[in-house]
Amino acid sequence: MSAVTWLHYASGGVLGLAALLVAVRITRGPTMLDRSIAFDVIVAIALGGFAVDAALRHSAENLPLLLVATMLGFVGSVSIARFSPGSDDVEAERIERQGDVGFGDRTGDGPL
Repeated sequence: MSAVTWLHYASGGVLGLAALLVAVRITRGPTMLDRSIAFDVIVAIALGGFAVDAALRHSAENLPLLLVATMLGFVGSVSIARFSPGSDDVEAERIERQGDVGFGDRTGDGPL
């Protein structure tokens, strides 16, 4: 087995393991923003797989696919960030409701 073939299998295994771990994050993610970030990482992993394949085959056939998928991933991430409603952090909302601001609160006993 040549070094290039070994590299192809190793990079495929690493990318597959990363995709598996991100799939776990998508299923277990407590908030919608966690899931959207995990989906963005899945797109990046797929782009890495296409780039490794193109590099090992010495071919530029996948370049348009890489460019379009990169642009779609970016636009999707920006759209989710733009239209997501504030914080999905339950703990932060609880603290905000209780008025427990922490350091630097309005009572004057904070570090500032």
